[in-house]
Amino acid sequence: MNAQDMNIVQLVLNASWVVQAVMLLLLAVSIASWAAIFSKIGALKRTRRLNDAFERNFWSGSNLTELYAGASQNAKLAGPTERIFASGMREFLKLRERHVSDATLLDGARRAMRASYQREVDSIESGMSFLASVGSISPYVGLFGTVWGIMHAFTGLSAMEQVTLATVAPGIAEALVATALGLFAAIPAVVAYNYFARDIDRVAVSQETFIEEFSNILQRNTGEQAAAGTASGH
Repeated sequence: MNAQDMNIVQLVLNASWVVQAVMLLLLAVSIASWAAIFSKIGALKRTRRLNDAFERNFWSGSNLTELYAGASQNAKLAGPTERIFASGMREFLKLRERHVSDATLLDGARRAMRASYQREVDSIESGMSFLASVGSISPYVGLFGTVWGIMHAFTGLSAMEQVTLATVAPGIAEALVATALGLFAAIPAVVAYNYFARDIDRVAVSQETFIEEFSNILQRNTGEQAAAGTASGH
């Protein structure tokens, strides 16, 4: 192959088997990365939609018992914030039936919500480590293919009596395709990772804020019930 006939397909077909294996690996990683990106976009969109819908319902003044009943019946369709609410409310009601102290009651509900929150964050962050790995490793895999390809090209040139740019260029170009594929796989993964990390942080902060606000509501309700019980005792 001479320099005038070079195109991407010919470069790939004429590369050594090691470089072709690297290219195939990077292409597969790139496809998997894009699949993970689109899956994460859909998952985050659904999470935001469900969280917003529940918070609108929660702050509209709905009865906590009715909200808890709805969350328990539709657990599979509930969003992360709704599941956190259900965990806290479930623990709160269980402890209240045991007539524990108010401090233990509130602490138990808060701990249940924090545990549920951690599970939800872990679930939302699924796939992020894969994107991080693709973004950090792919360029080096591509560079390995390039180095190997250049070594292979120069090994072949050693048998030639006369070496010109036209004889060197195809071999080097074949090798550089591996680096290009490495960057092609890495750049979208890095951009997507940074974008998703920012969105996940927002969701996590929103859920932490809800935990604090709901804890305050439970504390107020507990205080009001205690005050009412004291007043009726008199």
